[in-house]
Amino acid sequence: MHQNLLVVVGLLGYVVAHGGTSNYTVDGVWYDGYSPDASAESQDGQPWLIQRKWITIDPIFEPDNISLACNFPGDPAPSSIPIRAGDNITAVYYYWLHTVGPMVLWMADCGADCRTFNASQGDWFKIAQRGLISGTIQEGMWGQRLFQNWDGTPDLWTETIPASLKAGNYLIRHEIIALHIAHKPQFYPECAHLTVSGNGTESPGKEYLAKIPGVYTMDQPEIKIDIYSSEVANLTTYTIPGPPVWTGENVALDRLVEGFKGPKERKIKLT
Repeated sequence: MHQNLLVVVGLLGYVVAHGGTSNYTVDGVWYDGYSPDASAESQDGQPWLIQRKWITIDPIFEPDNISLACNFPGDPAPSSIPIRAGDNITAVYYYWLHTVGPMVLWMADCGADCRTFNASQGDWFKIAQRGLISGTIQEGMWGQRLFQNWDGTPDLWTETIPASLKAGNYLIRHEIIALHIAHKPQFYPECAHLTVSGNGTESPGKEYLAKIPGVYTMDQPEIKIDIYSSEVANLTTYTIPGPPVWTGENVALDRLVEGFKGPKERKIKLT
């Protein structure tokens, strides 16, 4: 079921303590995802559904929870969003309250069919992330705070699918980690199905891949954190856990360097 974004923007207004994304736009086209506020009977198995099922706006607290991959219960969707590599995708949040913690956009290659793909066994890679932009950890400008609109309009998270990504079936996973409670991180993930087209031929190397769950632990100081403590509050840097972001350029550069190796294994030093 597709609708125009401008029509739906006028239907805003409810405020919740937690949240997530149920809707996406690509090239001006609106795609409905799963809504925890609507009945299961009106959504389960519907041909328009492009998002994996999630039934509560409450967070996941355990980084080793199997539902961390695509929320609970994470049932696959019947359909997918068509998108071309190099195009933007926007996740629509009707309201977002929290202000401290990273936002991470992940993808995973489903192989033949996302409808039979086990997200918790996938190889996930980051294509974008937003952390501490300026100021201190406790009071500074985070991506979450900058992302918020307090005037009643939706919060829009827009990122670009890497232009060199090979065509195929993918999960896209929008994740916000709220760190406003000491030593009690809150994870808010949602997944949608994508069908990526284009002329790209690249995939991320092993150094960019991670398992979810598996990428986060309570041993990581960036996850088990007290932003109000004297040791942390005034710090001006925060390292987002997990592998580096893959944009497609890194793999291409590696292969370019390999191409310069001749019969004598001539090596180029990158500076």
